[in-house]
Amino acid sequence: MSSLLIEVNNLSRYYGNHCAVDDISFTLEKGEVLGFLGPNGAGKTSTMQMLCGNLAPSSGQIKINNFDILDQPQQAKQYLGYLPDTPPLYKELTVNEFLEYCAKLHKVPFRQVNKAISTSKARCGLNEVSERLITNLSKGYQQRVGIAQAILHAPKVIVLDEPTVGLDPIQIKEIRTLIKELGSEHGIILSTHILSEVQESCSHVQIINQGKLIFNESIDHLNHQLNTSTIKVETRSPLNLDHFSHISSITSIENEIDTQYLFHYASNENPTEQLAEIIVNSGCGLLELSATKQSLEDIFIALTTKKNNA
Repeated sequence: MSSLLIEVNNLSRYYGNHCAVDDISFTLEKGEVLGFLGPNGAGKTSTMQMLCGNLAPSSGQIKINNFDILDQPQQAKQYLGYLPDTPPLYKELTVNEFLEYCAKLHKVPFRQVNKAISTSKARCGLNEVSERLITNLSKGYQQRVGIAQAILHAPKVIVLDEPTVGLDPIQIKEIRTLIKELGSEHGIILSTHILSEVQESCSHVQIINQGKLIFNESIDHLNHQLNTSTIKVETRSPLNLDHFSHISSITSIENEIDTQYLFHYASNENPTEQLAEIIVNSGCGLLELSATKQSLEDIFIALTTKKNNA
């Protein structure tokens, strides 16, 4: 049986002449937690809304558990749980009343409703506020109610748009733990601005900018990049990069601007001394040699800035 839960092919969305989502394609399998990153206005929320059938694509195809969300919306959506960036709550209801209402919307069998509500409340830490009106709950607890309705019917795919907004550090940690637990049995797409959240909770990372998918890697590959350190070099005249080919620890060299270079290397083998000796002996004039180490924030800023300046 296939573990493929979401298949997105050549998805685009226009608002008038503005292209908010530009020909993106990706997949999601069972057991994956996909971190979806991008600056404000990059197209994240539009993509989330199209995945969940709340917004029609201008072109492209979305399949949820092999059902086309446009041609077979009811079949596709039964496998989806969705928390939008603003939780869809009826605040005049108590937590129990709201979750019972959501259970009916999701067509949870009558005999399983109480168990489904109890499970989602327990997972989201809502037992103590079961009988309270949602309007009287803190923003953090309202966010938890939003997550509870998204997982109530045990969907195969869970889409969470900024799930930890407004939560305190303890609540954030609890929600991250919950996301990891859910990720083992479901496929999860997590849209967030919090970069550390992606590193802690996700198995894959995607970055969207100006509607285009510009980064799509596993978290293991990303961590490998983050474990690669960098030496920034500036010289008076251009270097012959062939002179550095014998240094095995150097993984790649970027020629940034004119006589500025980035030497990336495995962090357990620092080639700084060899670099300095070669550059000095070449007579190119060493102006700067400084060590740096990339963070996810560095990668994010570099990718989105490069795109914006292109």
